[in-house]
Amino acid sequence: MKTLVLNGKDLKLEDVWDVAFKGRKVEISDDAFERLAKGREIMQKLADGGKPIYGFNRGVGQNKDVVVDDDAIDLENMTMLRTHALGLPPYNSDEEVRAMMVIRLNNMLIGASCATDELACSYRDFLNAGITPLIPSRGSVGEDDITTITHLGLAFIGEGEVRYKGNVVPAKEAMEKEGLTPLQLRLKDVHTIMLSNGQGEGTAAVLVHETEQLLKMSDLVYCLAYEGLNGNIEAMREDVNDLRGLPGQIECARRCRAFLEGSYLHDEDRPDHALQDPLTFRGGFAVTGAVTDALEFVKKYLSIQINSPSDNPCILQDKEDTFVCSNFETPTLALGVEMLAIALGHLSRTVYFRMIRLGDPAFTGLPRFLEPYDKSSHGYEEVQVTSSALEAETRYLINPSSIDFYPMQGSIEDHASNLPLVVSKCRKIVDNMRYMVGMEAMYAAQAVDLREGGYVRLGKATQKMYDAVREAVPALHDNRNIYKDIQKMYELICSEKPAEIADSVF
Repeated sequence: MKTLVLNGKDLKLEDVWDVAFKGRKVEISDDAFERLAKGREIMQKLADGGKPIYGFNRGVGQNKDVVVDDDAIDLENMTMLRTHALGLPPYNSDEEVRAMMVIRLNNMLIGASCATDELACSYRDFLNAGITPLIPSRGSVGEDDITTITHLGLAFIGEGEVRYKGNVVPAKEAMEKEGLTPLQLRLKDVHTIMLSNGQGEGTAAVLVHETEQLLKMSDLVYCLAYEGLNGNIEAMREDVNDLRGLPGQIECARRCRAFLEGSYLHDEDRPDHALQDPLTFRGGFAVTGAVTDALEFVKKYLSIQINSPSDNPCILQDKEDTFVCSNFETPTLALGVEMLAIALGHLSRTVYFRMIRLGDPAFTGLPRFLEPYDKSSHGYEEVQVTSSALEAETRYLINPSSIDFYPMQGSIEDHASNLPLVVSKCRKIVDNMRYMVGMEAMYAAQAVDLREGGYVRLGKATQKMYDAVREAVPALHDNRNIYKDIQKMYELICSEKPAEIADSVF
């Protein structure tokens, strides 16, 4: 994979994913090093001229009035590092931390941070060597992830712990094996490490990718379920949805039409289908369309944030000056993620009610709970209990958290967005949805198997999905433990296979 050259300007979410999950190497552009040097020059000149600079020649938080002498800056760096690295376990995954690191490195290169070249190279070298600091997942309120992201600094100076080649080892040990030397903190290095929304942004970047994959899989399984229902797919017509004009709905209807290409649902002479179906079927693609619209909002503002600085004060190189700011505020993104969580809640309930409908003979004309015709099994009767429990948990996770904060630092820090917490809850919803979609796939395949008469012909993509389901879980015709089937379906949905099937039709 081609090395990703970072310049502070055009990092894409796909790039973040490649670095985080595929180990893509990174490099720093020459012009970025020039901006770093210019930023340091401006800040040092202003400090030498007597300008108070927060986090450099002045303290931080309520200690903003404390003067830091030139000969005490190195000591102040160590003091800030050790007093602010206060995160709590559990730890973020390696992939999440790598996403945090590449995002912070990129927006550091804008030149608004007063970062040393050595600090920037520490991010680069750790990424390229596969050295991943242990970053606690709890403790940040989202006004820069000060108490969690600062643990990076401990690793950079050789004091923290890291994951390296599958093991947790002292950072210094991993650095020695890779020929790296501990970072010598200078100027405003620790404040630069601290003043990053990298945890919230990095995990949000992972959330975006996970949600995009989930939506493809959910639409694919939904289409297979529609074939199990023998439903009416007129609502998916291109002209009908263009008339409405909603971007997400148009996109998901297009996707579903592609999945169902060649399906018997297009046959006008098939027997026993209803004039119109329950809304969870008739408008299922519109619900994933709403999730898609919410996701696009998140992607828009996350893309802005990963290419803009979160530093306070902020260096404006064209003005050759620094200014206090609130560029670390993340309520727009946090609110977007909460909107996405609500949208996913709608999708979860839609999937749940589709399963209820597929188990109801009055809607399907099939045996109750999709039990075999010879009644050798009770079918999926009790699966409704498990899915209902997941639904309850998802509804709990949807409750907003961005407004749950208290004044801190002697009340000078009296606002927060809780972005890391908001993202964490939304990702749990996505994981719940993997179970829900997996269970719907079980229902869908069983309904297809039970539908008699020889007229069931699956679509181009839904046939492949049906085959993948049946490869993982055979048709239900005995009293085997369905729990194991649910786990196998969850593993299938977590794999790349359904997304590959979805992408194969385009």
